[in-house]
Amino acid sequence: MSTTHSERLRELLEPLVSSQGLDLEEIAVDSVGRKRVLRVVVDSDTGADLDRIADVSRALSAKLDETDAMGEGEYTLEVGTPGAERLLTEHRHYVRAIDRLVKFQLAEGGELVARILKVDDEGLDLEVPGVKGRRATTRRVAFPEIEKARVQVEFSRKDKHEENAEEA
Repeated sequence: MSTTHSERLRELLEPLVSSQGLDLEEIAVDSVGRKRVLRVVVDSDTGADLDRIADVSRALSAKLDETDAMGEGEYTLEVGTPGAERLLTEHRHYVRAIDRLVKFQLAEGGELVARILKVDDEGLDLEVPGVKGRRATTRRVAFPEIEKARVQVEFSRKDKHEENAEEA
């Protein structure tokens, strides 16, 4: 897909997504055999439930049907949210990942796995888990120090209510 095609699609679809209270995170057109698939990824600070996804999908489908943005031929529209292990690329992504465990690749080299505690315009306050019985530590990381950041899936994390109940 050419950059201009991607930009045209974004210009066409972003206002509709925004009108639904969502952010347009990603657009991709993939060829699957003879068919094309238009994948649209949306999100918001409060998340996007199935009803909101369905509403925005109907709005996008109607808009695409009334324009020639996808050209001739069949295509499938898929609207969804970022995956569980989403890549953090925008300031809003970091804000949405507060209290989540994130794997950072640092610009200076090396990796860091830590929980995001706070986000401001300059960077992040992190909680680095303790190793071998040691207490967790805090660390400040500025945005320029981050090469790449990806949310990690946690299967056995206790929520704050459980932790507070055990401490009492």
